Amino acid sequence: MIPALDIALSARDPDPIPEPLLTPVAPAPGQLVPGVTDVPVPAQSPTTIAGGILPDWSIAEWFGYSGIIVLALLLTAVATTTLWWMLHAWRSADDLRATQFSSSPRAARHRFTLLVPGRHEEEVMGQTLDRLAQQDHPDFEIIAIVGHDDPGTELVVREAAARHPDLIRVVVDDSVPKNKPKALNRALQIATGDIVGVFDAEDEVHPGLLTVVDSKFQETGADVVQGGVQLMNFETSWWSLRNVLEYYFWFRSRLHFHARSKFIPLGGNTVFVTRDRLEWSKGWDDQCLAEDCELGVRLSSDGAKVVVAYNPEYVTREETPPTLKSLYKQRTRWNQGFLQVLGKGEWKKLPTLRQRMYARYLLNMPFLQAATGILIPISVAFILLVKVPTIVALITFLPLVPTVITLVAEAAGLTEFGRVYAKKVRIRDYVRLVLGLVPYQVFLAAAAVRSVIRQLRGDGSWEKTEHTGAHRDPASTTSTPPRLASPELVPATASEVNR
Repeated sequence: MIPALDIALSARDPDPIPEPLLTPVAPAPGQLVPGVTDVPVPAQSPTTIAGGILPDWSIAEWFGYSGIIVLALLLTAVATTTLWWMLHAWRSADDLRATQFSSSPRAARHRFTLLVPGRHEEEVMGQTLDRLAQQDHPDFEIIAIVGHDDPGTELVVREAAARHPDLIRVVVDDSVPKNKPKALNRALQIATGDIVGVFDAEDEVHPGLLTVVDSKFQETGADVVQGGVQLMNFETSWWSLRNVLEYYFWFRSRLHFHARSKFIPLGGNTVFVTRDRLEWSKGWDDQCLAEDCELGVRLSSDGAKVVVAYNPEYVTREETPPTLKSLYKQRTRWNQGFLQVLGKGEWKKLPTLRQRMYARYLLNMPFLQAATGILIPISVAFILLVKVPTIVALITFLPLVPTVITLVAEAAGLTEFGRVYAKKVRIRDYVRLVLGLVPYQVFLAAAAVRSVIRQLRGDGSWEKTEHTGAHRDPASTTSTPPRLASPELVPATASEVNR
């Protein structure tokens, strides 16, 4: 019985044979899997639009990311062009030689009138006039211009005129409100030279400058000769170091590029213009805060030949503004002057499209710097608070490339500056150069923002830059003993001259 029962049971309930493994089949869209109520949806990569070309960002993301990209590209373009221009003079040996005065100047042929306006400059102007009077050129005069409400500077100027009675005349400017171009135009009325030069009240001028400038006019047939100007007191502060290097690259290289391009914003001093050209231009625009730039633009638009020459031996030495606030006001004035020249539109008369594009770019620089100053903090906040896509993050690093190269070029320029001007450059100066890069750019952007605001408000008031003589050697701060007693001061008129 038992074997039979085992056979029967085996027949009714055989051992189960494993079923083959089957590959799961995903349910069709909309089909529910039996017994399953919640089906997890796998994570998907972000979708794109326009056939996969453009990312599927929200409107806010498009605005935010686009702003970051535009800012990065703008900063890259500005940094690249600045680097290209600042290295212009060093691209070849011929370019470097072309920027210099002749080593064998020709015999003097022209008569010079040197205009020196000063306002509240009693600390420095007397020494400047004494140095100008030491020029080795045989034919020149000096006209010092002071305000009728500035007795301190007038006293110093008249004492200098008494020391050099055959060279210095004094003009008292009674215009209100006062500014530099008004003072220059007053003095131009009595100028007798066929070439007129402009100097600032604190300038330290080489005694052979007029001789090499005269020769440059003869050699080139120029209408304008722009000489070099160099700030000297790089060791005063972190920002004075950068200010000094700005001047070094501007006069050593960039102005030569602009002169070759036949569009040049002239410098404010050590600039010499033929009397014919000044009469054509009716002097300087006394409503412009950058009268030097404005004159350069008008002369360039009329096809005037401008020659730039730079020799470390013959540069006019100056000082940086004594305080950061003073530098801030100075940069505001310069930027606003550029905006005034842009709005005036004389640059539109330039003969070629390339010149007009140069002019538009250069004169728009305050707008570019102001926009940069506003967008940078916004972009930084956006990057910190919002997860930025990889491609956007990579683009933000583009400006670093020309910026790092520029920093290396500035370090090399600082080394060369120390060598040619016999200044000792220390390790700490290079450290200050690197650490001051970002703060100084932020500072310039802030000044540009202020210039735009002032221009929009119609505020064209002149903000004067103070001078203390920090660029002068202690031995040179003592004026030459007077040749004559100082004349008694009497009320002066705009046309009065010291005899």
